[in-house]
Amino acid sequence: MLNHPTLEKLQALRFTGMYKALMEQGQMPDIELLSFEERLGLLIDREMTERDDRRLQARLRKAKLKHNASIEDIDYRTPRGLDKGLMLQLSSCQWVKEGLNLIINGPTGAGKTWIACALAHKACREGYSAQYLRLPRLFEELSLAHGDGRFPKLMTAFAKIDLLVLDDWGLAKLAAEQRRDLLELLDDRHGMRSTIVTSQIPVDHWHDVIGDPTLADAILDRLIHNAYRINLKGESMRKRQAKLTNTTPSE
Repeated sequence: MLNHPTLEKLQALRFTGMYKALMEQGQMPDIELLSFEERLGLLIDREMTERDDRRLQARLRKAKLKHNASIEDIDYRTPRGLDKGLMLQLSSCQWVKEGLNLIINGPTGAGKTWIACALAHKACREGYSAQYLRLPRLFEELSLAHGDGRFPKLMTAFAKIDLLVLDDWGLAKLAAEQRRDLLELLDDRHGMRSTIVTSQIPVDHWHDVIGDPTLADAILDRLIHNAYRINLKGESMRKRQAKLTNTTPSE
């Protein structure tokens, strides 16, 4: 017989893992063969697993990743210049621990955003915080924050994120306020937090996109000199998938 008061106390304490494990043990016919220490160990292991999973789900919710991507599902068969050795190195998340950056270049549809989300997902699994942001949307949010007084608090929050994904870099030339905000954002994170940038624009053209030569030098100094680089090429993955779908024989 299960000790119902004990179960109620586990629920009250929010020990949901131990609660479920104890319920399951009560249904096991040979549970008496295990010692007290063995049963207790199983309860504790289940509680730790449940808590780790809840923390992971919380990190993923806060990350707001655009794609439900995982590092294990990356396509290496399609020729697009993706170095498997480098991806295995990045998947260790040591670069996140060291506060290094990653730049992913390539044409539209090459999989830049998907790869960035897969690496951010892996970082969340390793216990790091992450957040996905499209750069145009970020600038809109920062502009509003200047007006309503949230700017310092917002920048402080961004500075604490272990891995920040800035998607769609360089779609338009930056305005003066955007340049200043971007420099402040990167300066707060430099050497302490990691940033992934995805862009269709080659890195040697970023100076022109930023606009002001002095601020461009400062921004790029904080972003590219301690960054890994992935340069994708080839046909759009979306177009390729569409072709494969259209050529698949109907059943």
